[in-house]
Amino acid sequence: MSNLRDAAMKSKAWPFEEARALLKRYEKAPPEKGYVLFETGYGPSGLPHIGTFGEVARTTMIRRAFEVISDIPTRLICFSDDLDGMRKVPGNVPNPEALKEHLQKPLTSVPDPFGTHDSFGDHNNAMLRRFLDTFGFEYEFYSATEFYRSGQFDDVLLRAAQRYDDIMAVMLKSLREERQQSYSCFLPIHPETGRVLYVPMKHVDGAKGEITFDDEDGREWTLPVTGGNVKLQWKPDFGARWAALDVDFEMYGKDHSTNTPIYDRICEILGGRKPNHFTYELFLDDKGGKISKSSGNGLSIDEWLTYASTESLSYFMYQKPKTAKRMYFDVIPKAVDEYHQQLRAYADQDAAGRANNPVFHIHGADVPESNMVVPFAMLLNLASVSAAEDKDALWGFIRRYAPEATPETHTDLDAAAGFAVRYYNDFVKPEKVFRLPDDRERAALEDLAARLRVWDGGLDGDALQSMVFAVGKDHGFEPLRDWFKALYEVLLGASQGPRFGGFIALYGIDESIALIESGLRGDLAK
Repeated sequence: MSNLRDAAMKSKAWPFEEARALLKRYEKAPPEKGYVLFETGYGPSGLPHIGTFGEVARTTMIRRAFEVISDIPTRLICFSDDLDGMRKVPGNVPNPEALKEHLQKPLTSVPDPFGTHDSFGDHNNAMLRRFLDTFGFEYEFYSATEFYRSGQFDDVLLRAAQRYDDIMAVMLKSLREERQQSYSCFLPIHPETGRVLYVPMKHVDGAKGEITFDDEDGREWTLPVTGGNVKLQWKPDFGARWAALDVDFEMYGKDHSTNTPIYDRICEILGGRKPNHFTYELFLDDKGGKISKSSGNGLSIDEWLTYASTESLSYFMYQKPKTAKRMYFDVIPKAVDEYHQQLRAYADQDAAGRANNPVFHIHGADVPESNMVVPFAMLLNLASVSAAEDKDALWGFIRRYAPEATPETHTDLDAAAGFAVRYYNDFVKPEKVFRLPDDRERAALEDLAARLRVWDGGLDGDALQSMVFAVGKDHGFEPLRDWFKALYEVLLGASQGPRFGGFIALYGIDESIALIESGLRGDLAK
């Protein structure tokens, strides 16, 4: 562990860089509360989204890195802002019309359209926890509804009433003139309708901890700020929560970055110490648009897990968090194969190499071995040429290629075979376009088939790759990638593909000859 700690103190891996910055927060004295607190927030206005998972995954990576370099205990809170009013009806829920009458009510007061929980907020919270539990995250779940109503937030809310003018001075600077006229950091929850009201305050009594306002019908009300009678606007709520919980670290998307000075200042006004921050870039959908949990574009967690392992998703989340990335189905195969490449590399790395390896930040010190003897991309191509309908069909080829492999001993490979068949049929097959070879390609393919008929080098992927290279050179392909592009387009119906020698070794010599003959006859192009 000491070697790893020494390496971690020098590592350029971003979780260690953030962990070292966080450790400086307590270089003079350990935290009075006895632990370092990480927080991640969740707005449950729609179904849980993969971006929320990414926030928890990345926060966990920094937490894990901190635990390598420090002996200070840590906690992670996942905070759900479920007291927020439902501002619009999500488009991806059943019977959305029935929810319209509950607009502006706290999400935990809106009936669950799925009929499985006490409220829409409870349903979405349960979905979030189920997703996070799938990945084995260690976290504590906090509900804003409970936090406000149980009294845990009362001290800070009373302080907010006492320092109302200071908070408003910060907020009003950030608002347009017309918004300034009606803005209040306090949002009353109407005692009769239960709706969250966006109304100006007539009076805030800091000594009594009460607010006075008129509702939409012009009736005057006076309510205590405690006991769940009000909630804070979302920007003040950020800073107030940091102050109430003494949060040490929180990350959020780039769309929040301009508000960071506001969050920090309100935290300080309310007697807290602003936390360390990390701002990540947003995920994009297949069209380059921002992923939105309310509209349901992009990928969901369940969709990713339909086609790949949980670890491959964690690997994707690790990569370049400050760079905007497309997050659509076509990123999955690359993530799977790169994850296993890093697993294989980890076994032979020294402490410095391991500290920089993404799989350490996914698994901690307990990094498993990879038994993916066939890459995911190769499995996809195998599913294509064999017209496999299930993973058992792929295992017939895998056993010949790797006799030591079985579904029981190579569980990663077995799962990947099933994922590959599903992914191929859903995404690859509909997009395949075969073509006929031109004259030079036809001559090269006939030559390749002839050489395979007399091949006596066994199922050695490297030797077969060298032979495929030689055919391309002998037929004047320059650059050689044009030869491989022809192989992929004529035989696999795609412009990209696997190391072809490895593919032949996996698919089989006789089967590869038959595939080439089909391509030459034009059967595939039909």
